Amino acid sequence: MKRFYDEVAVIQVDDGWQVTLDGRGLRTVNRGHQIVPTRALADMLAEEWARQGEDIDPRSFRFRDQTDYAIDMVAKERAETIDKLLAYAETDTLCFRAEPEDALYRKQLEVWEPLVGDIETRHGITLTRTSGVIHRPHAPESVDALRQTLDTFDAFTLAGLLTMASLSASLCIALSALEDNADPDALWNAASLEEEWQADLWGRDSEAEQYRAKKREDFTAAFEWTRAARA
Repeated sequence: MKRFYDEVAVIQVDDGWQVTLDGRGLRTVNRGHQIVPTRALADMLAEEWARQGEDIDPRSFRFRDQTDYAIDMVAKERAETIDKLLAYAETDTLCFRAEPEDALYRKQLEVWEPLVGDIETRHGITLTRTSGVIHRPHAPESVDALRQTLDTFDAFTLAGLLTMASLSASLCIALSALEDNADPDALWNAASLEEEWQADLWGRDSEAEQYRAKKREDFTAAFEWTRAARA
């Protein structure tokens, strides 16, 4: 697609901020008004449009796509989104450990336990750690407490959490990303600890390395988008 606009701007509207192209406010893919809660996020969206050359590259609109998802889908499906997030709590990779006699278990304990413990402290819950193949569910009262916490978040935060949880297979990782001192590289390293352990043990494959690098890039982008939406 050829570039069809000259000027990219950000304006303040009653409900937040909106990007304009030659004075026309942007809409989502489902034709809703693409209004975001912070100037920081609007600036990120504007930059995607401003950096386009003579030809528009649809693949480069990572933040626009995440924004449309929050507005068109999550805002209209809050309960379903929260249910999906709680499913990642039940299968949280940080709660599934190797057997205690394994070296991997000691590494998981070192890297994962501080993250899980912090989530438990912050949200007043107890999460079940599991070794072996038999799944042990979290206590119902802990799941209920997580549901109550998630229900306090707006659609943008929920959308960011769901993207990060799906990439990391961990609600603990996603919730940790909301903290002021969160480090996306450290969080992704924790999420991919087991994959990296296996790669170091059995050897690295170029295709698998590219796949993991793409997931890291996607996680970092989701992290940045969520932080901007909450700025």
